[in-house]
Amino acid sequence: MDNLLERSSSPTTPAFDSRWPEALQQNGMLDLLPVAAYVCAMDGLIKSYNEEAVRLWGRRPVTGPKGERYNGAYRLYRENGELLPQDETPEALCLIDGVPKKDAEIIIERPDHSCSHARISVSPLRNEKGNRTGVICCLYSSAKTVHISSGVFRENALQENEERRREERYHKMIEEVEDYAIILLDREGVIVNWNKGAEKIKGYKEEEIVGKSFQEFYLEEDRQNGLPIALLNEARRNGKAIHEGWRKRKNGTAFWGSILLTALHDHQNNIIGFSKVTRDLTEKKLAEDKTKEHLAQLEFQNDELEQFVYAASHDLKEPLRKIHLYNNYVAENPANSLDPKSMEYLTRSINATHRMKNLIDDLLTYSRATANVEGYDELDLNVVIDELISLHKDEFHQKRIEIQKKPLPVIRAVPFQVKQLFSNLIDNAVKYRHPDRNPHITIQHELINGSKIKLFNADHAKEYHKISVKDNGIGFDSRYADRIFEIFQRLAHSNGINGSGIGLAICKKIVQNHNGFITANGKPGEGASFHIYFPKDELL
Repeated sequence: MDNLLERSSSPTTPAFDSRWPEALQQNGMLDLLPVAAYVCAMDGLIKSYNEEAVRLWGRRPVTGPKGERYNGAYRLYRENGELLPQDETPEALCLIDGVPKKDAEIIIERPDHSCSHARISVSPLRNEKGNRTGVICCLYSSAKTVHISSGVFRENALQENEERRREERYHKMIEEVEDYAIILLDREGVIVNWNKGAEKIKGYKEEEIVGKSFQEFYLEEDRQNGLPIALLNEARRNGKAIHEGWRKRKNGTAFWGSILLTALHDHQNNIIGFSKVTRDLTEKKLAEDKTKEHLAQLEFQNDELEQFVYAASHDLKEPLRKIHLYNNYVAENPANSLDPKSMEYLTRSINATHRMKNLIDDLLTYSRATANVEGYDELDLNVVIDELISLHKDEFHQKRIEIQKKPLPVIRAVPFQVKQLFSNLIDNAVKYRHPDRNPHITIQHELINGSKIKLFNADHAKEYHKISVKDNGIGFDSRYADRIFEIFQRLAHSNGINGSGIGLAICKKIVQNHNGFITANGKPGEGASFHIYFPKDELL
């Protein structure tokens, strides 16, 4: 042991080897050393230490099964000031590889944040059988303590200065914002801070308003109803409160403000105040109100127009029915001997009343398609097409019309409108069939992404059911693809057939009612195709 003390008094850290007895792990033996020393077991737990180690660490570490590992310092740093993780300390490394670590440079930080520079040497401990049982560590505090320590503190001071600069920049940014009123309130809602945006929006200078309650900005009616206090309490409960409403400026004028009130907390989660961010949305509010007013007027006018169309159509049908009845009576009564010219005119009159009746029926259908209706339900389009084929079975058989239907989807829709949609499209294909070939109609479906639909109002984030109705009829020039969906618009056809100009307009309106689109393309003499796009899985 005398040799031990002699070696320990040298200016370098004492070196220990595996021949040191197990007794060195006891506190009494470690206290004989003139340097900070401690022993760690193979699992890294500190088993014993001397008072010099306590002095250097500035604390007394916990030992035992649930104690501390590797080192008793508050924090350890590398010589360059970087934080040294516990599992990278010389003690930990020596426990892993069993190789002694000599004179490693480290910086020790104490709980009071004072720092010391030290050299550490670590040697493995072995029992009588030569098995490693832990490590013994010696710390030697060097004269570089003040210099290195001040460097650490200088680094900390630089960090603190940088934090202060960041905080100053943040506050400067808040102060300079002019589009938002950003206000700091205390726990009771008294104003303690004010930015340029608040002065611009509310009209008060900072010295005029700081120290007053934020209730100054609320209309008298809102104050009497307790709205400001209710918003403050909501922010206390939920962390924030959001509200839009009329607010008051210094000059008494009102503006529409959108506010966000946020509770501010300290480290113990106690509320210490509130931040209040207000945006002046008066122009947006007035524009929205104007739009709502116009929409209400349009809705009223549309309702009146629909009622007029419905009433007029019903009123027209009765005299038209009588004209048709009387004309038929005259034409079919054998007692009425008519010359050929009179019979021709009478036949034209009967045909005209028939066309007029179809036109009135189409107007009524268009009126129903335009009106807002409810009753959306899941609708199997396969069933819809099968019902239409069954309904017109005799006509299709007589005119040799073939309809090929491929599997179709189930959509959410108004059943009677969608049935009308496909009925019109099939009727259109039959009406404009080619005179030299039997009509062939194909109805098919595919699911596509909105990004593949070349329409400006298609939502690229949605999927759409694309349903195509194709025929081999007389077709049309694709230059008129948009025109055919306008009400009362007709294309001149070589076969002399002209529709009412309402059928496809009804189709377009029905598809729009379901938030979809319809397009068409064709070639004269080759046929036409109509493409319907219904949003997939949309709740209507």
